[in-house]
Formats: sequence, structure tokens, C-alpha cells
Amino acid sequence: MSPLSQTVSPTRGRAPMFTRHDANPLLTAADWPYPVSAVCNPGATLVDGETVLLCRVEDRRGLSHLTVARSLDGVTDWRVDPKPLIAPDGDDPLLAWGAGDARITRVDELEAWVITYTALGYGGPCVAVALTRDFTSVEHLGVAMPPDNTDAALLPRRIDGEFVLLHRPISPMSRRGDVWLSRSRDLRYWYGGKTLLSTRPVPWWDSEHIGVGPPPIETDAGWLCVYHGVKRASAAAAPMYHVGLVLLDRDDPTRVLRRSADWVFGPGAPYEVSGDAPNVVYPTGLVHDEAAGELRLYYGAADACVAMATAEVEEVLGWGLG
Repeated sequence: MSPLSQTVSPTRGRAPMFTRHDANPLLTAADWPYPVSAVCNPGATLVDGETVLLCRVEDRRGLSHLTVARSLDGVTDWRVDPKPLIAPDGDDPLLAWGAGDARITRVDELEAWVITYTALGYGGPCVAVALTRDFTSVEHLGVAMPPDNTDAALLPRRIDGEFVLLHRPISPMSRRGDVWLSRSRDLRYWYGGKTLLSTRPVPWWDSEHIGVGPPPIETDAGWLCVYHGVKRASAAAAPMYHVGLVLLDRDDPTRVLRRSADWVFGPGAPYEVSGDAPNVVYPTGLVHDEAAGELRLYYGAADACVAMATAEVEEVLGWGLG
């Protein structure tokens, strides 16, 4: 079945599914306890009832690191750690320029959270993996995918005895970025890579490249994935980022069951259309707020700040079950 024949429209005839929060932007460089240039692209999870974000922070040299911010309600009164959790390492060629764009997956089997992030070094961006049990220290497991590879998110449980990683290699020939799926038994050695989701033809909103967002959520209908898509109006135009949905089979995540035709969220607010990278909404964190019955989607806005959009759980999961 072709990618186009699997598409469905969750938004046609009504407003986009996700609604930006009135408190946006939630975090900016001004909120940091030490001098930085920008804050964006946060991984997200819940720890003992608190929302924990692992934010990409650009320092005033232009290098990136990952720092933890915590909030009781996931919206206000953020407490930012005074130093990075994962920082640039001049002695490591893979981390010489730092780290960014973390995704956080709680893996109960390990009694820990797995952090997949982009390591920035001399050879180009690559996917690295680390474990944490307290978000104050990490155990580095090494590089999962060599350059040029980014946008990695881990499923929260094994399937057929294997961990499953979604990631985005860039073709050295076409420079196209599609979503791939790879497997591992120990989170260190990865194999079996294959294309899972491809870009669609011009002029679709996800025609230039795509990348998986937060770690997928398991539902009765399958694995619900949020992803970003990029297009350009012309060769000289700046890229435009939007957010879409994908549903994967629970027992065989290589099977794409549904893919949204329309985007469900896109740039529109001033802090999204103007910044270090205009017209960018880059989803990296997703939290299920059970008390409110909503999903909180945390994203980087214009590579300059952290923002959040919400959607009703029933509406999002209803898309997957419908």
C-alpha cells in the first residue's frame, strides 16, 4: 500500500487538533540561571508527579547542551538546574560541539529513563543513548547511529525481545530525510534498519524531510506517533515545519496503519514565526495529563524558546481508534 493511500485527515473542516497554551512561551533564555543564547526542543516525562523537561540550550559560544527543568503543573514555576546534565566534551570528537534534541522514554524493565539525543561532533550529528534514574546523573551507552542521523525516539517496551528505535538518517546522495526503524537487544548495538515512513511528494507539507517527535504512545489501536514534516515554497524559501500523526501496529511497528493527510499543528504565534529559525514548531516531548484528560505536547519554537500545546486525549486517541 502506498503512503498516500494510507492517509486520513484528522483536521479537515475544523480547527487544528492541538491548541497552543496561553502561557507560551514557557521557557526562554531569560529563565536560565546562567547566561545562554536560546532554549528549545525539550524531551519530556513525568517523575513523581512532576513534569521534567530536558531542554536543548545553546550557550553564547554557539555550542549546545542538555539541561533539566522541573515544574509541578508542567506550565509554571519552572526550576532550572544550575548546570547541564549532558554537556559538550572537547576530548570526545562525537560531543565536541555538544548535545541536543533529546527524547525521553520511561522503560520499566530497566527501572530507568532512556535518553536518546543528537550528539554534535566533527563527523556530523549522530544518535547517542544514555540512561538516567534521577535526572541528576547519566550513564552513557554510546552512539546508536553514526552521522548523519538525528530525531531518535525509543519505544517504551521490547517487541519480540528487541528494543525498537525510530530515527532519521539523511541520504548522502539525495539529502532526503525519512524515518527508519532499527532494533537492539542491549541498547548498544543496533541492526535491521529499514525505512518506516517516507517524505511525500511536493507540494505536501512533509515533502522535504520528516522526523519522529516524542516517543510513541501505546494505544489499543497501535503506537500513536507525533512527527514533524518540512516543506519549502521554493528552492530559495526558508523551511516551514508542521506536526502530523502516524499510527503503527502494536505487534509489528514496521507496519504503518494510518498517517494524517493534514498537519495537526503548525507555526502561527509570533514566537514561532520569528526567531533563530523562523516558522518552526519542533515537537520533542509528550505528557499524558490524566487529571485534565489531555495530552501536553512540548516543542521548540523557532529554535529560540520552549512552548506547549494541548489536545484532548479522546480526540487524539479517537483519531487512532477511528
